[in-house]
Amino acid sequence: QVQLMESGGGSVQVGESLRLSCLAIGDRFQRPWMAWFRQAPGQEREGIAAFTGGARAYYSNSVKGRFTVSLDNAANTLYLQMDQLKPEDTATYYCAASSKRAIGPLSRFEYDSWGQGTQVTVSA
Repeated sequence: QVQLMESGGGSVQVGESLRLSCLAIGDRFQRPWMAWFRQAPGQEREGIAAFTGGARAYYSNSVKGRFTVSLDNAANTLYLQMDQLKPEDTATYYCAASSKRAIGPLSRFEYDSWGQGTQVTVSA
């Protein structure tokens, strides 16, 4: 089993940046796919960025060109650099890890380990 701990959320103004971190505690290599999801009140959990190893990254259209996902294997930490933030980026952001590699890197049904979430609020 792997435990995931997010940090780095906060409140910012439109156009500013934040960097989220997700520390994986345990045997992360049993769950080689890692991803960031977000969920706003009343909406479904949305996959926004995933890293499947070998420098292969996937992004949703809503964040492509503004967010960058990266993985530090030595530190067992997944990062999400968020630039040009918009009010519609306001949500709780979750880190996730998968051992299945069967459904798809941005599908919430792929992932079987989840962090507790960190809040990001972007004000106009």
